Amino acid sequence: MNELSFTKMEGTGNDFFLINNHRGELKLDWQALARRYCHRRFGIGADGLIVLEPSQEANFTMRIFNADGSEAEMCGNGARCAAAFAVDQGIAPSEMRFATLAGVIAAKVGPDTVAIRVTEPQSLDTDIAIEIDSRTYRVGFANTGVPHAILFVEDLGSLPVESLGRAIRRHGAFAPAGTNADFVQVMDEGRITVRTYERGVEAETLACGTGATAAAIISHALKRVSRTPVRVTMPGGELMIDFSFQEGRYRDVWLIGAVASVFSGTITLNHAA
Repeated sequence: MNELSFTKMEGTGNDFFLINNHRGELKLDWQALARRYCHRRFGIGADGLIVLEPSQEANFTMRIFNADGSEAEMCGNGARCAAAFAVDQGIAPSEMRFATLAGVIAAKVGPDTVAIRVTEPQSLDTDIAIEIDSRTYRVGFANTGVPHAILFVEDLGSLPVESLGRAIRRHGAFAPAGTNADFVQVMDEGRITVRTYERGVEAETLACGTGATAAAIISHALKRVSRTPVRVTMPGGELMIDFSFQEGRYRDVWLIGAVASVFSGTITLNHAA
């Protein structure tokens, strides 16, 4: 086979190209493919590559590779795109389960939105002091499949997200794996605005599903929001985070939002390396 079919999709501005390897027939260097074709000048242009592969425990396995080629444990908006892609490809029904490195995810694909039940947040901490350029910042932290540091700010518009996000992402407090950095402005008791610097993409992205989830959870833990679902506005659009809080734990956490297919095409494999 000289050509590889793909579909480009986006969820709240987070964009990915997806490949159906549900039968496990393709043996390709996915990391190299991601590095080349996520490039926005010389490739398809995407935040990541998603590959659907076989699974013994669920409808399929989702593997996600960041633009730098690194494999991520999980991606919320990527998982929502993967669920919609699986329905389009006839791999899974509209209610499904799929495996990720962060655990098995449940998803529901509706006519207007796709919802995924994310793994229960881990390693919650509402007050971590970190020093950057002789200034102390106090951040929250939650692992919602991947790690997220949460910094609350008064004005997102004037924030140097790229430089401050890069410093938080690589701060020693989060070594060795590093963290994503999310900047949160609380709008009211049920609504927050978030900007995210994503690990692996190494830049600000238009949205981040796991980041929106972490930001909503930490906002609730600090009593900055009190209503659910929490409406999260990001540069690429809006997501809803629904959850319950029982016995000191966040449970039944759902990430909800729209996804769209952008275009489909083929990659010529002898030019893919």
